[in-house]
Amino acid sequence: MPRISRMAVAAALAALCTACSATRRLGDGEYLLQKVTIETDRDVPKEERITPSTLEQYVRQTPNKRFLGTNFYVWAYNLADPDKQNWWNNFKRKVGEEPVLLDMSLTDKSARNLKTYLNSRGYYASEASFEVDTTRRRHRAYVTYRTRQGEPYRIDTVSYDFRDRSLKAVIEADTVSTLIRKGNIFDITQLDKERERIASYLNNRGYYNFSVNNIEYLVDTLRGQRRVGVKMIVKRNLTGYDDRGRPIRDNNAIYRIAEINVLPDYNPTVDRVQRNKRLLDTTYYKGLKVISDGRPNVHPEVLYTAIPLTPNAIYSSAAVDRTYNEIMSLGYFRSARIAFEELPQPEGRDTAYLNYVGEGRFTPPASTFGNIRESYLRCYILCSPTLKQGLNIELEGSTTSSFYGLSATIGYQNRNLFRGIESLSTAVTVGYEYMKAPNAVKRQANELGLSVGLSFPRFLLPFNITSRKVNMPRTKVELSFNYQDRPYYRRDLSRATWTYSWRSVNGRYNYQVRPIDLNWINVSYLDEAFFNSLKNEYLRQSYQTQAILGFSGSYVYNNQNKNLNGNATLMRINFESAGNLINLFERAFSHKTDEGYYNILGVRYSQYVRSDISISRKIVLGEKTALAGRIFAGCGVPYGNSSALPFDRLFYVGGSNSMRGWVPRTLGPGNATVEETPYPVQMGDIRLEANVELRFPIWGMFHGATFLDLGNVWYLGMDKTKVPAEGIFHFNRFYKQLGFNTGLGLRLDIKFVILRLDWGVQLHNPNNPAGERWIHNLRWKNTALNFGVGYPF
Repeated sequence: MPRISRMAVAAALAALCTACSATRRLGDGEYLLQKVTIETDRDVPKEERITPSTLEQYVRQTPNKRFLGTNFYVWAYNLADPDKQNWWNNFKRKVGEEPVLLDMSLTDKSARNLKTYLNSRGYYASEASFEVDTTRRRHRAYVTYRTRQGEPYRIDTVSYDFRDRSLKAVIEADTVSTLIRKGNIFDITQLDKERERIASYLNNRGYYNFSVNNIEYLVDTLRGQRRVGVKMIVKRNLTGYDDRGRPIRDNNAIYRIAEINVLPDYNPTVDRVQRNKRLLDTTYYKGLKVISDGRPNVHPEVLYTAIPLTPNAIYSSAAVDRTYNEIMSLGYFRSARIAFEELPQPEGRDTAYLNYVGEGRFTPPASTFGNIRESYLRCYILCSPTLKQGLNIELEGSTTSSFYGLSATIGYQNRNLFRGIESLSTAVTVGYEYMKAPNAVKRQANELGLSVGLSFPRFLLPFNITSRKVNMPRTKVELSFNYQDRPYYRRDLSRATWTYSWRSVNGRYNYQVRPIDLNWINVSYLDEAFFNSLKNEYLRQSYQTQAILGFSGSYVYNNQNKNLNGNATLMRINFESAGNLINLFERAFSHKTDEGYYNILGVRYSQYVRSDISISRKIVLGEKTALAGRIFAGCGVPYGNSSALPFDRLFYVGGSNSMRGWVPRTLGPGNATVEETPYPVQMGDIRLEANVELRFPIWGMFHGATFLDLGNVWYLGMDKTKVPAEGIFHFNRFYKQLGFNTGLGLRLDIKFVILRLDWGVQLHNPNNPAGERWIHNLRWKNTALNFGVGYPF
C-alpha cells in the first residue's frame, strides 16, 4: 500500500478511536453538545441581516474545541481517572477539556437571549426558536437556533430637547454626522453610539465634564405601522446636591487649561503629603511649570516639544491623548498619567490666575463663546522614568536544511545621555554558522558585528523647525561595522546612516528619510574556485568591493492600533537611490578608469535605484482564528557606473519569512538551471511573491497554521550576455516560472514573543527540468524546516 494511503487509513482509525472515547462515559439521557448552528432570516435584505457571528455571543452553550475535526480535547480529558487526583491525571485534564453536555435550560435561555437582542436592534416582531437533534449520532446533540427578524421598527422623527440651551447651536452644527436619521432602523445600539459620538465631539471642544450621562432618549413606539419617534434630551451638568438632597444643575461649561504642571521624576509610591513636605524646585518654560526634586532630569525644552498642550488653550481630549502618546514615544518614561483639577470659578474679571510664563500674571480673558460659561483647569502631567541605563544579552539559534546557526549579542543602552532624552545604544554581536549542505567542502562561517547609535527626540537640522508641528520627530545617527568570514569569501561592511523619522497624529502613518546612507563593502578574500564556479557574470560582478553612497526612505501604513484584535492592514514602501549625486561631481571633475567606470578613493561606487512594496492583510475569523495574506513586489535597476546590483541589494526568496518550502537563496531566478555552487546564490533584480496562511489555536499557548506561498526572482536582463535567458523576466511567461509551496506551522505564544516553526513542502519547483517541475511525491529534499520569531507578515 502506498505511504500516503497508509497514512490516511491510520488517521481515519485515530479519528474513529477519538470519536468513540469522547462519549464512552456518558449515561442514558446525557448528550455531548457536538454542534451549534444559527440559521438567520434569509428573507431580510443582506445589508440589514444580522449575521450568525453576531448572534453566537448570546448563545449560552458552545461545543468543545476540536482539533483536526476530532474531539481530541474531550478524549484527552476522559483519559484521566475521575477517582484519582495525582499529577498525571491532572495533566490529562489540563491538556483536555471537560465535555460540554446538553443543558436544555441553557438552550432555552439562549433562545430568549437571541429574542432580546433582536428586539434591541429594532426587530420587535422577531422570533427565536431552537431544535435539538439527538438521533443523528449516539450520545451526540446537534442544536439549531432559527431566527426570524421580521419587519423592523423604523425611526419616523428625530427631535431634540435642549435642557442646556447653550449646547443647542453646538450640537445642531454637527448633525451632518449624526448616526440616527429618519428612516433608519430603530436600533438601541446605534442610539448608544450616538451618545458616545456627541460626548467625544464635545470633549474635543472644551466640554471637560460632558459625558454620555448628559444625554437620554424619550421614545414613542405607539404611532403604529412600526414607526418610532425619537427625542434626544440634552441635560445640564450635575454640580452637586443641596441640603435636602436635591440635584443642583448648571449649564455645561467650556474649560480652558490655566496651568500645566509637569513632574518628570514622579514616583507613584510616594504619597502626595510626603511630596508636599519636600522642597521641590520649579522651572518655568514657555507655559510649562516643571516641578522636580533638584535639577530636572529632562531639559524643559524637550518636554515642551513633546507636550502639545498650552496654557489658555481650550481643553481637548484628543490633545490629551496625543500628549500621552508623545511622552511615551520618547522611550524614557516607564509610565505617564495626565490628571486635571478644576479651579474655583473667579468672581470677576479682575481675579488673577498664575500663567507660569516667567512669573507673569494671567487674567481670564473675556469670553469668546458668547453666553457659554467658561471655567479653568489645572493640568498635572505625571511622568515616571524608567531605568536610565540597561544591559541586555540575547542568544539566537537558527536551523534550516542547509545551516545551523548560533549568535550572541551584548547590548548597552543609555536612555537619557545628556538630559535631552538622547538614547545611546551599542551592541556587539558574535555569530557562528555551520553549513550542512552535502556539496559543501568548507562548512564553517564566523561573523562579528559592532554598532553604535545615538537617537534624538527632535530633528537635527541646520535651520530651525518647530518640532511641535511634527508628530514624534526623531533623528538617529548610527555607525556599524560587520566582519563576515564565510566559507568562500571574507568581507567587511561599514555603514553610516543619518535618519529622520516621524509619524502622523493618529499613529497609522510612519515616515523615515535617510539623507545619508553610506555603505563600504570591502571583499578582502574570495575563493578562486568558488568565484570560477559562478557562471553568471552578473553575480560575479556583485562580489566586487564596492561603495554605496545613497539616499533612502520608507513609508509604513499600519491600522493595527485602531483595530485591536480585529482586521488590520499593513503597507510598507521602501525606496533607495545610490551614486547619483557623486556621479555628477565625478563627471565634472574626474575621468573614467580604463575599465570604463568612476572610482571614489580607488573603489568603484554603485549607481542604481531600488524600490519594493509589501501589503499584508489580516482578517479575523474567530477569537483566535485569522486568515492572513501578503503581496510583495520589488525591483532594482543598476545603471551608469554599475552594471549589476550589489550583492546585498539583490532580491531573494526562501526562508522563514518568504517562500517557506525553500531555504534562503535556493529558488530562481526564473526557471534557470541551478548552478552547482557550494554556497546558495540564486538571486535577482525582481521579486514577486504572494503568501496566505490560516492561523488557528491548538491548545493553550500552542497555535497552528497552514500556508501557501507563491513567488520567484528574476533578472531584468539589461545585458542578456551576462545572465541565463531562462532567468530573465518576461510578462508573457513569468507566471509559469513561479514557485509554489504549502506547509504546516507551529507557533508558541509566550506573551512577549512568538516562536515559530514552519515546515514547507514544495509543490512546483520551476528550477527542476521540464516535466519534473510539479512535485507529486513527498520527499524530504523537497521540504524545508524554518525557525522564526514573530509572524512572517
